[in-house]
Amino acid sequence: MTNKPGEKYTGSPGVTLSVTDSGLQVQVRRSDSTWLELTCHSSCVLSDRAEYVWYKNEKYIKRGSSLLVSSGSTDRYSCYLRGSSGHGSPAVYGPQRPSVSVSPSAEMLEGGSVTLTCSTDANPAASYTWYKAHRTSDPHLLSKEPQLVFSSIQSSDSGNYSCTAENQLGRKTSDFISIDVKSVDRTTMIIHITRWTLVSVMVILLLLFCLWTRKKKAVSSTTEPHESREAVEMDLHPEFEDLSDMAAQREDPEEQEDQV
Repeated sequence: MTNKPGEKYTGSPGVTLSVTDSGLQVQVRRSDSTWLELTCHSSCVLSDRAEYVWYKNEKYIKRGSSLLVSSGSTDRYSCYLRGSSGHGSPAVYGPQRPSVSVSPSAEMLEGGSVTLTCSTDANPAASYTWYKAHRTSDPHLLSKEPQLVFSSIQSSDSGNYSCTAENQLGRKTSDFISIDVKSVDRTTMIIHITRWTLVSVMVILLLLFCLWTRKKKAVSSTTEPHESREAVEMDLHPEFEDLSDMAAQREDPEEQEDQV
């Protein structure tokens, strides 16, 4: 639309407007064993006058494109463009103390499957390490995955376990979790096998009884129609009864003579 009334134009393809955010990201680089350098970076092309500002736990602390922070800090740092009302960068922070969960949480028996899961909140994402405590030596490294899986756990796996979460800003270790694996003795195993065997036998016998009952009903249902058919045939031919009566009458005089 122009600045004059009535002067406007609509056509295809029109005008394409592409809007992006500031694309701000915080890059983490270790300066020495004590300090980390945070640098604010934008994926957009900015003017020479662009200036960054830094926030710690959502509170303003300073201006500049970089910031030095102590290693191991759990504070949250983010950067913004000065004078911009847009969104800032995602906050970066070290890991919180990890938590450990166990699945299944019920009693653990030898030969079962058990999974330990380590989790924490961190940005950048944390990497994980699992350890098992030993009385006479340093903790033994087991895995570098978020989950520690025992596909067939044994009583020798009983003990105290911990996991460590770490990113560029810090490192935290969970509390120890105790695992107690119960051994399955031979007597208990035999009892379980015997119990399942008896259950299986009872189920088989019940199925056989049902099949026998069904077969018996089928046989009785096939014989009843024959009997009714014979009765019907006798009713349809009453002359057979007359003949049998006449034969009986002929035999009666002879029986009477024998009796005399």
